[in-house]
Amino acid sequence: MNKLFSNSIDLTQKSLDYLWKKQGVISENIANQDTPGYKAKYLTFEDELRHKAGLVKDGTRRNYSEVISGTDFKLNQPKDENVRMDENNVNTDAEYVELARANIQYQYSIRAISDEFSRIRSAIKGQ
Repeated sequence: MNKLFSNSIDLTQKSLDYLWKKQGVISENIANQDTPGYKAKYLTFEDELRHKAGLVKDGTRRNYSEVISGTDFKLNQPKDENVRMDENNVNTDAEYVELARANIQYQYSIRAISDEFSRIRSAIKGQ
């Protein structure tokens, strides 16, 4: 990532990527709500980032930009979920709620980046 910007821009950019992919996974779950045997999936990112950010090697200072860029998304399937007679476990109500939540988070993240660039633009102009 670019050293010109703070870690918040790096993290917001990675979050936008995550939220975009998360919406795709949720949409796939919804599209397969009537597919016999289909198992819902979900994407995680925060836990992996938290884990990597907590690891410190040899007491050296943590480079959070590298931690952020080096953290991958993980595709999971829930275990022991309620399953219908056709072995499908998609809960469409929960999926729609999660899709709306991801959409709101995505819009908020876009706004955060826009605000950050507005602050940078104001600093450059000296306002």
